[in-house]
Amino acid sequence: MTQKVIIFDFDGTIADTVDALVTIANRLALEFGYVPINPQELAILRNLTAREIIKYSGVSLFKIPFLVKKVKGELKLKIPELEPIDGINVALIELYNQGYHLGIITSNSQENVNEFLKCHNLDYLFNFIYSGVTIFGKTTIINNVLRQKQFKPEAVIYVGDETRDIESAKKANIKVIAVSWGFNSSEALSKQNPDFLIHHPSELLDVIKSC
Repeated sequence: MTQKVIIFDFDGTIADTVDALVTIANRLALEFGYVPINPQELAILRNLTAREIIKYSGVSLFKIPFLVKKVKGELKLKIPELEPIDGINVALIELYNQGYHLGIITSNSQENVNEFLKCHNLDYLFNFIYSGVTIFGKTTIINNVLRQKQFKPEAVIYVGDETRDIESAKKANIKVIAVSWGFNSSEALSKQNPDFLIHHPSELLDVIKSC
């Protein structure tokens, strides 16, 4: 039997970074030419796809790589303050103990992810961490990982909190579990028809076993 591989997104899925990212984004609003995000606006953004958010914000596509780089740099300073999503530690340890092969694919920096995992004694759980700047999705990175690691698509499950995670996983022909505790709302995630939609990390093991 082929060992199942569970690939996780990082921000909003493992690490509770949404508030920190909003704070950083608001501090950079004037420099990059968009309106700061208030609580009402955040509620609107949670229901939009990545493309819709960029259109809504009015940020130039040419500025986005520079914005992403700056956000990652500022987030690095906040890593010691960040906490894991409530209950995710237990779920990850459980999956690891059950023999699943765990990895991370993120648009955050590998340095930030490694530091966070070490801060919370979670680094031993993951076999690989891949990072890449992706505005609309991670399909290319997922496909590269599948090829390099020689994973069979049918043995891989992606876990993420954004609509673009669902789109990317589908394009890569792997199953996807959407989680409602991160950035996008349950409604926005449901519209993308993930294989599963869950609301607490305690649901992960049972859902993965059923795949």
